[in-house]
Amino acid sequence: MLNFKRMRFPIDVILVCIRWYVAYPLSYRHLEEMMEERGVSVDHSSINRWAIRFLPLIEKMARKHKRPVGGSWRMDETYIKVKGVWKYLYRAVDKHGKTVDFLLTAKRFFDKAMGANGDPD
Repeated sequence: MLNFKRMRFPIDVILVCIRWYVAYPLSYRHLEEMMEERGVSVDHSSINRWAIRFLPLIEKMARKHKRPVGGSWRMDETYIKVKGVWKYLYRAVDKHGKTVDFLLTAKRFFDKAMGANGDPD
């Protein structure tokens, strides 16, 4: 459960910042400027702390409502640059091409994907 006790900003402001950060390619500084345009003075480091604190909890809550995946899914990988370092991005897709799960570390990826969806066919 999300705990918003002792937060300086209203829940709506926190959730809007987190949602925009996840849904769009925005930096924390971009969000700081956008909130300033809307009359809310929030520092980018606060938004970063909210993301670190609440995103894992939101993901955990969202997984409960995720539709079940069929018995057939495949692993896909690509090479991306993260903070100047090239890394593999692993992604599991079902037969319709919908993403089942993704992660940057292969072992954790397989453990997480198979733990939540069972062994692939």
